[in-house]
Amino acid sequence: MPSASTFSSASPFATADATLLAPNDVDAAQLDDIFGQLAAHQIDDADLYFQYTRSEAWSLEEGQVKSGSFNIDQGVGVRAVVGDKTAFAYSDDIRLPAIREAASTVRAIAAAGQSATVRVASRSEGRALYAPIDPIASLNEADKVALLHRLEDYARKLDARVTQVIASVAGEYEVIYVTRLDGRSAADVRPLVRVSLQVIVEQDGRREQGSAGGGGRFDYAYFNDDRLREYAELAVHQALINLNAKPAPAGGMTVVLGSGWPGILLHEAIGHGLEGDFNRKGSSAFSGRIGQRVAADGVTVVDDGTIADRRGSLNVDDEGTPTQRTVLIENGILRSYLQDSMNARLMGMAPTGNARRESFAHLPMPRMTNTMMLAGDKDPAEIIASVKNGLYAVNFGGGQVDITSGKFVFSAAEAYMIEDGKVTYPVKGATLIGNGPDVLTRVSMIGNDMRLDPGVGTCGKEGQSVPVGVGQPTLRIDGLTVGGTQ
Repeated sequence: MPSASTFSSASPFATADATLLAPNDVDAAQLDDIFGQLAAHQIDDADLYFQYTRSEAWSLEEGQVKSGSFNIDQGVGVRAVVGDKTAFAYSDDIRLPAIREAASTVRAIAAAGQSATVRVASRSEGRALYAPIDPIASLNEADKVALLHRLEDYARKLDARVTQVIASVAGEYEVIYVTRLDGRSAADVRPLVRVSLQVIVEQDGRREQGSAGGGGRFDYAYFNDDRLREYAELAVHQALINLNAKPAPAGGMTVVLGSGWPGILLHEAIGHGLEGDFNRKGSSAFSGRIGQRVAADGVTVVDDGTIADRRGSLNVDDEGTPTQRTVLIENGILRSYLQDSMNARLMGMAPTGNARRESFAHLPMPRMTNTMMLAGDKDPAEIIASVKNGLYAVNFGGGQVDITSGKFVFSAAEAYMIEDGKVTYPVKGATLIGNGPDVLTRVSMIGNDMRLDPGVGTCGKEGQSVPVGVGQPTLRIDGLTVGGTQ
């Protein structure tokens, strides 16, 4: 849990004012003038997005501090929207002359459009899903390095075959303030921490690796010794399993996906196809299919940005809209898309609190938060026992997805063969090949063990990276293509 010493009693609005606006002699009345400048031509929407970010990262390799970084970044993005056209400019100078210059650049787009919205000031308090704390200040530098040394020691003591350990810790303190043409404004203070561990084991000239880690929106106190031991045990276990793994077979077979992090396949192969921009443009396999069956009975997929302390959660999205729990697929029927304000307006739908941007220097777009498939009613042991011959994929590494077609290729970081209803031997080199929408129809059993990932996910889209969460129960998928090494 976060340590009490890092809590702040100030509201997000007070923190945003003290961090972003007041030091640069900017106030609300001046921002009203900026919107007046933007609305000199008719526009549909406009916003100003202010951001302050302080981040750090420490890495330990072979008992030595390999790298350490500390960055402070701040700026403002100015956006105006007319129809489906967007004008955008940003500046790392938050003072009024720079904001006016950015607004002048943006205004050049607005030659036509709908009538400008009347600006009536209102504040969205959003949610309080995480404490407004500065995680970087929760532990001094020496203690952060000591944390990494403990993590390395735990890993090395588990097995003599551990030959290399790379451990890292990262923290971020972000303050955002967004104000919009219609007068709505919102602020948020966003902590984020993460620990990562990679180990390499060696035996008889064969080398394999394993990884583990976790994090979320709290401070470094979360990483107590019990949690560090857990990361070490998971990483070393995965590496040793791969050390004894046989080459994976290839061909069509039944695949059982483990709970938790394997939800990354759901995120990539299906989740992106449910984002509003792809569906508005008709480039998604799910375009125009609201109300239609797109998955097997029992498959329910939600995106939930409101789970306390989760890596993918936000009190408000990057347009100031409060996040929510959006049911995307309900018992196999497509119910909704993920929306920002522009795509929602153009599609005649409501925003879902899914507008996200990497920083003030980027445009917002519809993105996932915490995306998961909900639990079914099957015991995981029953699912395994139902498979005569198949693959059990417990953990995933990297993957590639074509958003338009939904085709994907994912590599399994830890996998086993299932023979006559029993997990037998580990395999290496297994890749899962398929089509996201098609895979949804091949789900035949859904476990009762839905689990979220440990807090390590980062999603890329159009060059922007944002933290996300994934999750799912154990799943049986029939007739999936497995690429192997034999």
